[in-house]
Amino acid sequence: MAQVNIRIDDTLKEEADHLFEELGMNISTAFTIFIRQALRQRGIPFTITVEPDPFYNPANMKWLEQSIEQGKQGRYIVKTMEELERMADG
Repeated sequence: MAQVNIRIDDTLKEEADHLFEELGMNISTAFTIFIRQALRQRGIPFTITVEPDPFYNPANMKWLEQSIEQGKQGRYIVKTMEELERMADG
């Protein structure tokens, strides 16, 4: 069996170890899964982009900041699932 050595930031490695442990695997298994998927798809198995996540648009960020401030003040807004779905669609 071949062995591959890589250098990675200590904190990044530690966070990855914790995540993969929660998923029931170690980092070696996670890399093997990544390589298998890359071979199946004949490329990187996820999108690599410089575009920001659309969730973090100015309108959402403003709404999130307002919600956090209201929560700090003990004021919570409760929405139904239907209201949340309409917000997501709108």
